[in-house]
Amino acid sequence: MEIRLDQIFKDLPEPVVFEKGIRRAPKRDFSLSEEETKLALKNALRYIPKKWHDVMAKEFLDELLSRGKIYGYRFKPKTRIYGRPINEYPGKTIEGRAFQVMIDNNLDNDIALYPYELVTYGETGSVFQNWMQYHLTKKYLQEMNDHQTLILLSGHPLGLFQSSPNAPRVIITNGLMIGEFDNLKQFNRASSLGVANYGQMTAGGWMYIGPQGIVHGTYSTLLNAGRLKLGIPNHEDLKGRLFISSGLGGMSGAQGKAIEIAGGVGIVAEVDRSRIETRYEQGWVSKKTDSLEEAFAWAKEAMNAKQPLAIAYHGNIVDCLEYAVQNDIHIDLLSDQTSCHAVYEGGYCPVGLSFDERTSLLRDNPEGFIKRVNESLKRHFEVIKKLVAKGTYFFDYGNSFMKAVYDSGIKEICKNKENDLDGFIWPSYVEDMMGPVLFDYGYGPFRWVCLSNNPSDLDKTDQAAMSCIDPTRRFQDRDNYEWIKNAKKNQLVVGTLARILYQDAYGRLKIALKFNEMVRNGEIGPVMLGRDHHDTGGTDSPFRETANIKDGSNIMADMATQVALGNAARGMSLVTLHNGGGVGIGKVINGGYGMVLDGSHEKDEILKSAMLHDVMTGVSRRAWARNPHALETSIEYNQMDNNSHITIPELCDETMIDTLVHQSYRKGGK
Repeated sequence: MEIRLDQIFKDLPEPVVFEKGIRRAPKRDFSLSEEETKLALKNALRYIPKKWHDVMAKEFLDELLSRGKIYGYRFKPKTRIYGRPINEYPGKTIEGRAFQVMIDNNLDNDIALYPYELVTYGETGSVFQNWMQYHLTKKYLQEMNDHQTLILLSGHPLGLFQSSPNAPRVIITNGLMIGEFDNLKQFNRASSLGVANYGQMTAGGWMYIGPQGIVHGTYSTLLNAGRLKLGIPNHEDLKGRLFISSGLGGMSGAQGKAIEIAGGVGIVAEVDRSRIETRYEQGWVSKKTDSLEEAFAWAKEAMNAKQPLAIAYHGNIVDCLEYAVQNDIHIDLLSDQTSCHAVYEGGYCPVGLSFDERTSLLRDNPEGFIKRVNESLKRHFEVIKKLVAKGTYFFDYGNSFMKAVYDSGIKEICKNKENDLDGFIWPSYVEDMMGPVLFDYGYGPFRWVCLSNNPSDLDKTDQAAMSCIDPTRRFQDRDNYEWIKNAKKNQLVVGTLARILYQDAYGRLKIALKFNEMVRNGEIGPVMLGRDHHDTGGTDSPFRETANIKDGSNIMADMATQVALGNAARGMSLVTLHNGGGVGIGKVINGGYGMVLDGSHEKDEILKSAMLHDVMTGVSRRAWARNPHALETSIEYNQMDNNSHITIPELCDETMIDTLVHQSYRKGGK
């Protein structure tokens, strides 16, 4: 069986007509030589039947020169793309049909940041590199049987390969580069050549469920920031407290909804008015304004009334923070969630420029844009210092903001004032909160999608998940119980019917087995399980997920790779491994999975080994790094009858080590 584009299209599709009002990606970095440009065209034409080469070569060249990449716009479906009920998709396997639901959900106009460019979120997080890959992959998924596995290399469907019914049906890698070339310059070259895809975390792994997927983590982060830094009791929320941040895109769009659910007041700055309108129409921010005076007045009124409120400010975050300093306004919690992993590619808008001016400068004068970004980062850094000195708690939200400040030339942001090896003067939210409070226990962003798209299925899974949680066990469980209890009321769904719920290893397994039993009994339709790669063991990143690992292994990528390999070995339906994630190329390796629940007993057995491995590999690595809560969790795990055993470290007398090394260095004259 051969799969070709002219089997899908009888005739060459008509050129695309771009719909007004749909966001478009800015021109990407383009620095190919004449010979490399020829190579990029030849690479793209590999997808195209030869009879169409004359037309498409010219079109691809125009896309490459004007957009920095070849997208194959002509092949974008002319009808609406969205995650339809699974039974509406053709396919020989339930997994093949399920993955088509997920792909289309990620490219839904209501979900995707730049639908025409196949970017789901995070400025550059792409499902595929081009529309030819989209069509070929979906065709492969329709033809795939349960003795085959589809392999994708940076969006390219390499083909179907013989495997077993218990093997993954799809294995995906994105942007995995050889160490010497693992940097943004080489990645941008490879991307322009059409051989590298920035899968982000869940875009290129087909598991994005809209900003809901981020709301729970943001909600937990804000609550725990209040508990750890503002002295709020574990049973209280953020009522009367002010949180300020920036960004209302695919990932950052969760911030307004999260602060309201947490009971606080938030002002979120955003330069792109269309993103504000999207969040306002979705009900994810409650008020919007172009006036800082009005925004802070609304915030003060809501704080005094102890009422939750999310305000979108159309403007630059630097202006917002400088206004607060000038007017002596106290900010309790402060962060930033712009796409600083792509700070010079449009992910961060310099102060003093409108969104349209940013886009024009980026296109017409990239060097000038870089200069303006660096100047803005300096102002941003300086105003945060002033606010922190007045009692504000600032934390890096894993968007590579502090790394971007350092890369702009500001060494003052480093703890050692020289380089980033010891981290930065302000903590990552993982370092202070998510790591010790959640990840070290194994709590992470477990999620599911009701593939039937039947609202009653989502209601039933909500109730089933709630029945699996003991809210008296830990305060984390109480938070999660309250989250799922109120999930429907909080109207979290954008796109296909999905839910996220932070759970630990056995919590995830218990819920997964319950769901599969419900499918088996005909109570609900099939379910797709997954998680954000931003999890206990899913990602290695010294500036984010592994920021609270202090034994020096935070720069190693063994954990994420082992988790992905182990999930494949145990038979997860889909396994992914990406370079890049939320903090940029060369700074992170992350892996995820998808698991289709069809009600079979075979899926129960896979869940029992794979779910625990997926979580506890991460917890055990954290325990070996001597993280106290991970040690507690691992020791408890070893006492259970699970046919597993985690290596526990011997803890030394740190005072003895300090004295010994200090004396040795004094004798050596160091």
